[in-house]
Amino acid sequence: MSIWRFADWLHPCDPSFRISFGEGNTPLVRSRHIGPEAGVGHLYFKLENLNPSGSYKDRFAAAAISDMLARDKHRCIATTSGNTGSALAAAAAAAKIDCEIAVVATAPQSKLRQMLAYGAKLCIVEGFGIDPDITRDAVETVKKLGEAPDAQMQVSAYCYSPVGMTGVQTIGYELAEQSGDMGRPINHVFVSAGGGGLTLATARGLARAANEAVIETSPAVHCVQPEGNNTIAGPLRDGKNLAQTVNCTTNVSGLQVPAVMDGNEVIPACRNSGGTGVLVRDDDVWEAQGRMAREEGIFCEPAAAVPLAGTLEAIDKGHIEKDSVIVCIVTGSGFKDEVSLIRMVENAPCPTITLDELRSKL
Repeated sequence: MSIWRFADWLHPCDPSFRISFGEGNTPLVRSRHIGPEAGVGHLYFKLENLNPSGSYKDRFAAAAISDMLARDKHRCIATTSGNTGSALAAAAAAAKIDCEIAVVATAPQSKLRQMLAYGAKLCIVEGFGIDPDITRDAVETVKKLGEAPDAQMQVSAYCYSPVGMTGVQTIGYELAEQSGDMGRPINHVFVSAGGGGLTLATARGLARAANEAVIETSPAVHCVQPEGNNTIAGPLRDGKNLAQTVNCTTNVSGLQVPAVMDGNEVIPACRNSGGTGVLVRDDDVWEAQGRMAREEGIFCEPAAAVPLAGTLEAIDKGHIEKDSVIVCIVTGSGFKDEVSLIRMVENAPCPTITLDELRSKL
């Protein structure tokens, strides 16, 4: 069941223009080991890594490309750090439209290959995703390219592609529906942030579900970022009202967004829900990623482990009650980032043995 089951809730679109390849309706699974070991009996993972192209961005792409078809646009012009490009390339292929993508300098090769496999045309921009000035100017240049009569720019941020982001809001609405199966309301949702679009979309989806009485109140939505890309989480935590630009130093791919995008809207959205900002070290992210694979059987990319790292940080500091119902949004698949996969298994033995040596194990 795709995001289009919320068709009356999304941006109006003639059903004949809707693109869907099974995005959405992802499972919410309870932690078997990590939560209980931390003294938390109600820790859950929302498995967005199980979307068709391997990330929650398929929700964005389905809504964005459908809107393009409805507007008779045939060239998708986009920027990406990886997952947005993969999702847009897949949806564009299904819609039979061209997809041209400017990619951040640090995008993992596995994500580039995925985009190319779908037929997208790529270029990597030096300094994009690292230097805030280059990042801003690159996005503005792509915006101008997207103003051609047959084109439309797609960036997974409300400030550039609000229609596409309505598809991401369905995460919040799905969580509201799934909370009915728990017997207890969700108290906290931890979300990773680069530019902040996912965090804002989740908060808005949950707020709307509360307004429509699907749930009584929205859970607290917490924005988690690596320390090396502290554009939103620090200001939110410290009581400030505006996000900030930074020189990005984190190695967590997908969250390297040094410019302010949706950050100024994320801060009040999280604060109004009762949420705050959490900063985590890259090393804590690598550890959380490994633990999710080894202890929960959840194979995710580093950015998808950031919410768990933030959750464990908040629990360790006593910022949330251990009897709370907590959800971590698992944003993307472990196959998305080959470098992190090598890091996870580089010391794991995998010897070649003879048949006789195998028999000796019997």
